[in-house]
Amino acid sequence: MTRSWVMWDERYTAYDFGPGHPMHPSRLDLTYRLSKALGLLDHEDVLVQPVRQATDEELLTVHTPELIEAVKAASLDPAGAGGRHGVGTEDTPAFAGMHEASALAAGGTLEACEAVWSGQARHAVNIAGGLHHAMPNAASGFCVYNDIAVGIQRLLDLGAKRVVYLDLDVHHGDGVERCFWNEERVMTVSIHETGRALFPGTGFPGDTGGPRAQDTAVNVALPPGTGDEGWLRAYRAVVPTIVGAFRPDVIVSQHGCDCHYADPLAHLSVSMEGMATVTEWVRDLALTASDGRWVSLGGGGYELVDVVPRAWTHLIGVATGHPVDPATPVPAEWLQHVRENYDREAPELMGDRGGRPIRYGDWADGYHPEDPVDSAIMATRRAVFPGWGLDPFLD
Repeated sequence: MTRSWVMWDERYTAYDFGPGHPMHPSRLDLTYRLSKALGLLDHEDVLVQPVRQATDEELLTVHTPELIEAVKAASLDPAGAGGRHGVGTEDTPAFAGMHEASALAAGGTLEACEAVWSGQARHAVNIAGGLHHAMPNAASGFCVYNDIAVGIQRLLDLGAKRVVYLDLDVHHGDGVERCFWNEERVMTVSIHETGRALFPGTGFPGDTGGPRAQDTAVNVALPPGTGDEGWLRAYRAVVPTIVGAFRPDVIVSQHGCDCHYADPLAHLSVSMEGMATVTEWVRDLALTASDGRWVSLGGGGYELVDVVPRAWTHLIGVATGHPVDPATPVPAEWLQHVRENYDREAPELMGDRGGRPIRYGDWADGYHPEDPVDSAIMATRRAVFPGWGLDPFLD
């Protein structure tokens, strides 16, 4: 029996920028607890897999020695980091054990990629991964090491001829794009709030890849306020077609849940049901486009109690073949844990919409140039579809 792997280590919570920082490790602990309470980790075809730290040699496949040296120095002396190579800034403060915690997240993604490529795992999910802003020579945007790029590079080294990276975080996946900007074997696809309104200020439709990898960077930059209907329409109008044209051997996806309407750092308006629906579409896409080979990762998400645990529990459910109905009640034991430890009430259902369906139009129904979402979609299709022999106007 080929199992699905869920990568987990209690030491994941050591990735901690300190009190008051938006990216608090409680979101990882609460996700694991919720998944456990719902029984998702107890199925015979699900393996909760311990992880290891990525070695320096593995990190060096993507990052420079100078960055690793800066992170190690900050681990020993956080006060002396001084912002060197992006370490010790307001966004990415230095903390004791920074190198070890960051290398552990990267190690989880590495092992997930290796297991899926070898066939040991049907799918693998690492909620501590998805640190997509880290650059080859600098930490950035809460991300120290780019576990995604390290994992994708490992897949290439193992023999993958084509890898699709699909980024669903509200922020542009700039670090991964930068790492593979001129690599024709990797297609990066990012659906995000426009950089005109949100960090990191990049990811526009005209950014389509380097001279040796033209049309392998695909950016859908959505207007602020985009909700379920527009977000789902954007996915359907771009992702299946362009991924099908690329014909990947494996799909690596990042499921930052900061596109949710309750997230405090961004301006999209997607529901829990919307994110769960797209996660199911990614699973189905992997079945048809990459022979089922799929690695899924966490990412952003800063509503730590109400959003992240439910969103990533849905991710774990879909990735392991045991999806959770949004109408499912949140287990009482988890709600009690939140009351006792966070002094607040959490949502009582796994969804937001109370059973109301999500309506969205297929691209085949027609392009509406007066609609800001459709204009954003068309800008992307015009930028990259012709390079793959695709008509931007036809589904």
